[in-house]
Amino acid sequence: MRAFLFQVLTHFQQHPFLLRYSTMDTTSIVALSSLPLLVLAVIFYNIYWPSIRLKRIEHQPFPTEWQGIVERRLPFYKKLPDEQQLRLQNLIKRFLADHNFVGCAGLEITDEIRITIAAQACLLILNKKGYAYRGLQSVLVYPTTFIATREVRDDLGLVSTSHTALLGESWDQGKVVLAWDNVEQGVCNLEDGRNVVLHEFAHQLDSESGAVNGAPVLQTRGAYKSWAHVFHKEYERLNFRKLHNYKSLMDDYGATNPAEFFAVATETFFERPKEMAVHHEALYGELSAFYNVHPEQWQDA
Repeated sequence: MRAFLFQVLTHFQQHPFLLRYSTMDTTSIVALSSLPLLVLAVIFYNIYWPSIRLKRIEHQPFPTEWQGIVERRLPFYKKLPDEQQLRLQNLIKRFLADHNFVGCAGLEITDEIRITIAAQACLLILNKKGYAYRGLQSVLVYPTTFIATREVRDDLGLVSTSHTALLGESWDQGKVVLAWDNVEQGVCNLEDGRNVVLHEFAHQLDSESGAVNGAPVLQTRGAYKSWAHVFHKEYERLNFRKLHNYKSLMDDYGATNPAEFFAVATETFFERPKEMAVHHEALYGELSAFYNVHPEQWQDA
């Protein structure tokens, strides 16, 4: 539709005399008379259709089979208030409607895989305004650890190929890659602070700002000052403890860089919220404000 509208406009730009003289050929008359309708159609498609489509998705019933998967994979689901359960259901339905799941290395995508991943990804945006995964296109799922091949340039400028075994990865080109066996391991224990789905989709939220750097889009400009202060302090603290081989509540992988620290902190926040609130009070406060949830209430309910 947009392409056709562009062709019509181009036609008149190339033949301006058609607009100045009343003697037009039949094709030009049809094109000119169709122009307002095409403009209205484009406006409708871009402005009104998304909300209409969303309402249609939300009005669709949540299948009983999906409900069973969510209750089994997220034991605290039944403890959520009714409005939050409905919100999570609607988010899951939208997630599945908007994003494509691709099975890799022979893995067949099933509802079990789709719902398990979607439910955890949507947990991150349960109480956030709008829908945060607009840039996401596909979720690629491998049966187990996958090998990522990359070209690496050293300090001398020499390029070599590296092969790294990964459990998950988030790409800024609109893709998330996950190893299914690790996804299952993560939902089998939702209190160990390690969850590959929460980790990789935290990176997706981080990328909304235009860069994956541990500073996602916040509600106000003033919030960035507090965020930067707290996260820098906690990041340095984790690096210090890792350097001296001290035990930490958060996984040492968070000391890799600020982006990984945000993702690891997200895992800990959702799975070990009580301990984070005690030992990393300021960090807990920042994450609670960002996600607009208090996960410890789900564990206490």
